[in-house]
Formats: sequence, structure tokens, C-alpha cells
Amino acid sequence: MDISLYYQEQGEGEPLFLLHGNGEDGTYFVNQLSFFSNRYRVIAVDTRGHGKSPRGTAPFTMEQFAVDLQKLMDRLQISEVVILGFSDGANIAMKFALKYPHRVKALILNGGNLNTKGVKRSIQIPIEIGYRFAKLFAGKSKEAKTHMEILGLMVNEPNITPEELRAIQAPTLVIAGTKDMIKQAHTEMIAENMPNAKLTVIPGDHFIANKNPDEFNQEVEDFLRSVIN
Repeated sequence: MDISLYYQEQGEGEPLFLLHGNGEDGTYFVNQLSFFSNRYRVIAVDTRGHGKSPRGTAPFTMEQFAVDLQKLMDRLQISEVVILGFSDGANIAMKFALKYPHRVKALILNGGNLNTKGVKRSIQIPIEIGYRFAKLFAGKSKEAKTHMEILGLMVNEPNITPEELRAIQAPTLVIAGTKDMIKQAHTEMIAENMPNAKLTVIPGDHFIANKNPDEFNQEVEDFLRSVIN
């Protein structure tokens, strides 16, 4: 049975989907929703099992989240979309572009990774330990099971190969912070393997869209103006 994803919508024009990171919801993009709604139809989506979107019974995977997104587009009668994805949202955006290439007009990938090797070990190790603990108690506690599923996305996914990325033809902005939790060499590898990608690194950590919105929004706006008529 399909679920109905919760989303916030603002503005008119070219549809722009905002996909939040792991364990977050669409409110992460408060500074993007207001800024981009002047020119775009901005839709900040809560991923399955995040924010106000129900968990449902389907697999809790990025592949499924991509399917959910496609169904939301159908429901909103949107044939083609620009996707701005942050962290796990960027990973879902890549999965979506691989699965539904004809439905992607452009991509903004902020702090995404192809696999766990792209994350700095100081960040990844505590996530893996937390996942193992949550897994131990998942059978006894609903809260532990939810925690396990959320952390599991960062332990078991997204598993995208550089070779797969070469199939994504959509114009892409790969953007990260100078002190990002994703290794810079990994971010560079993502950009290098996408045929129509541009790489930008701006001051800040992983959460540049939220903490350095003026510079982040300007980079995204300049990119969108260059690729969308």
C-alpha cells in the first residue's frame, strides 16, 4: 500500500524538490524555501519515516525513497523536476536520477556520498557503533527499531559506483563545505564522474545550506540560471 508523503510547498514556476538528510525533515530547508519560492515552485518533502511522513510497510531503502518521490511527482502532475538533495537527500537524488533519468531536469547534490568510505572515519565509526546497539534492541523496542532503520541508511547505503554516475546526463551542481564530513576527494570523485557536473566548495561544514545560506543559495541560484531557460 502506498503512503502519502508530507511536503511543504511555496511559490510558482519550475518545480524544485528539496530532499533533507538522515533523521531530519523538510524544515531543514527553511532558508531555501523562502529564497527560491520567488522564482520556483519549491516542494520540501519529508522522506518516508521522517518528519510528518508515515513509515508504511515498504522497505526502508533509498531505492524505495526514489520510488516514493516518483509517485509524489505523479500525484502532483509534475513530469520533470529539479532536485536539491542534502546528505542522504543527495544520495536519494542520485538514485532517483539513475532510475528515472527522463524526469530530472537538473541536480544539486550537497554533501552526498557513494558509499561509507566517502565519510570521514571520525563521523562514520560512532554511526556504526550506534547502529549495532540499536540492532541488538530492535526486536524489543519500537524506538530502537526506528533508530536502527535510520542509522542503517548510513551504514548499508547508498552503494553507487562511479561508473553508474556516468549515466546521469542532467546538469549537476556538486556542492560541499570546506570542513564537510564527506571527504573532499570523494566529493571531487562524484563531480568528476558525472558528465555535466560542476563542483563548488564553500566555507562551512556539512550543514552549509542551513548555516551559510546566503552563499549557498547564491551558488545554487547562479547554477540554475545557467542551466534552466
